[in-house]
Amino acid sequence: MVAVAMFAAEAKAQTSGEGLPNLEARVEPLRPGVTESQVLAELAAHNEERKAALHDYTVLRTYQVIDLKGKVHAEEIGRMEFFSPDKKAFTVTSESGSGLVRHMALNPLINSEIEAAAGKEHHDSAISTDNYSLNLLGEQQLGPYHCFVAEAVPRRKAKYLFEGRVWIDANDYSVVRIEGHPATKLSFWIQRADFVRQYQKVDGFWLPETDQTLVQVRLYGKKILKIEHRNYLVNTDQSTNARSTVRGTAVTQTN
Repeated sequence: MVAVAMFAAEAKAQTSGEGLPNLEARVEPLRPGVTESQVLAELAAHNEERKAALHDYTVLRTYQVIDLKGKVHAEEIGRMEFFSPDKKAFTVTSESGSGLVRHMALNPLINSEIEAAAGKEHHDSAISTDNYSLNLLGEQQLGPYHCFVAEAVPRRKAKYLFEGRVWIDANDYSVVRIEGHPATKLSFWIQRADFVRQYQKVDGFWLPETDQTLVQVRLYGKKILKIEHRNYLVNTDQSTNARSTVRGTAVTQTN
């Protein structure tokens, strides 16, 4: 499970594969006049607007390691708090299953996110012209959202970048879904890693809804790492004192 932790801590987005959700809606032809450079420019501009407007949020997270038959090997539930620009803290409220799996996979994953937010191990993985070129494939309906579908091609082989597809909302140029695999091999132990991230719109902000990672670990087999994000509270005007006391360095445990 060390390999699962290494992958989970490094993955930023996720591709359809065995055990992962697939899309059924047909990809339609692209409307005239839309170009890759235009989509990337609009995406960057809207990302900056959202970054400036998002001051804080809290979310209930459920982390699970599951086998292909659906058996849950480990689970950890807690609340993640974010305070702009770079503070995150996670409080565990419930845990079950293998303590070894939680210790080797789930806790390092959570701590790596907190450290990355604080800039301690920052890696630029944004979908931007610096990191990716896009090949527009068409348009597709994802539930209530009409999206541009593009093949994302990383400009360099880096484990914090991915190869795959991205769905961008045609109205507000937000990322709705990502499917892919790491742009380079993560480690000797990880033979394959496919992943999917789905976003949801909460109070005008696109925030993660589900993450599913199908990883094949040498000598261990296939497992699914699943993260559910629920019950968001966005821009709740946390006090200055609360912001100054949040520490983004470790997972904490409630009694």
